[in-house]
Amino acid sequence: MVISVKRCVTILGATGSIGLNTLDVIHRHPDRFSVHALTASTSVETMSELCHKFRPRYAVMADKAAGQALSAALSDLPSVTVLSGAEALAQVAADPEADTVMAAIVGAAGLPPTLAAVRAGKRVLLANKEALVMSGKLFMDAVRTSGAEVLPIDSEHNAIFQCMPADRIRDTAGAGVTRILLTASGGPFRTYTAEALRHVLPAEACAHPNWSMGQKISVDSATLMNKGLELIEACWLFNTTPDMIEVHVHPESIIHSMVEYADGSVLAQLGSPDMRTPIANGLAWPERIDAGVAPLDLFRIGQFHFERPDLERFPCLRLAAEAFQQGGTAPAVLNAANEEAVAAFLAGKLCFADIPSIIERTLAAVEVVPADSFDTIFTKDAEARFRAREQIPGLAV
Repeated sequence: MVISVKRCVTILGATGSIGLNTLDVIHRHPDRFSVHALTASTSVETMSELCHKFRPRYAVMADKAAGQALSAALSDLPSVTVLSGAEALAQVAADPEADTVMAAIVGAAGLPPTLAAVRAGKRVLLANKEALVMSGKLFMDAVRTSGAEVLPIDSEHNAIFQCMPADRIRDTAGAGVTRILLTASGGPFRTYTAEALRHVLPAEACAHPNWSMGQKISVDSATLMNKGLELIEACWLFNTTPDMIEVHVHPESIIHSMVEYADGSVLAQLGSPDMRTPIANGLAWPERIDAGVAPLDLFRIGQFHFERPDLERFPCLRLAAEAFQQGGTAPAVLNAANEEAVAAFLAGKLCFADIPSIIERTLAAVEVVPADSFDTIFTKDAEARFRAREQIPGLAV
């Protein structure tokens, strides 16, 4: 019999899609969860609304000017302490009063506070894939040293987690796993020609056909870089290699991933494309709770389709696999270059089809060294961003 314990939760990235969905699940179960701290970057108005509703002990803004604005907005809530800056993010992530941390800050900016939560031995609900992409071995070593409990929240990794034996999550060989089948929606442009991809607009790339996500991850989904980052993340989470993982484009986004076993069995996790399902799984694990998600209607869906990813039109997936195989700081360089290229595309300064070109050029321009410390990783991250920004004007639209 599982005895439920009320969990005290800190949410890193509270105003983003994952953060808001996490708060929705928490709101449905006030007897099981309380909110200790909420963090955001610059979204003062949304943070003010969330603080008035959930009354956290701390509210942290990464941007100091936004922190000052939030302090003014919360003048009627003396119980909420407003902090700002990167050190404050790490402080609340490691605060002993919270036992669970939702790591949902997008991009490299999420690594330091997520690492702080890991080092503090928290249950870390990992929605920030970039943390593992950038610092895989160092990150997992920190998990083992601290005794932290890392549960994957990306729908695909959570699906794999649910399809693996609970006592063999990081021992795929010992569990008899022969293959991990990682699904991808294919994004909104999977049927576009290479020429058509050159004319994609930011608003089109941000309009995912199945999922409600933030801008950056929506663009990553459209380029298949999201799947490339997930490929690297899966290798670290489940102690495997890219040759053991096969990406399947599944446009319906109902089968979130599958695990194949030596006896020929293939276990799949199905669900509506709603992030509240994996979030609820992580919050309540090993129990199951209501996530507010409508029941899956398989009769309405009718059929499932699967396709192989086209690495000619969408080379980001290939680049990610190559970066992982190269090792060292290559994945951190890949991630930094992608973040810069996506930001340039969203700002109207780069063609959608040139995003992988910037990544490939940056990987060629930055020397790969052993990822032997977090300082080395952050140094290479900064160098890769500089090199990517150098390349962008030459391909500007």
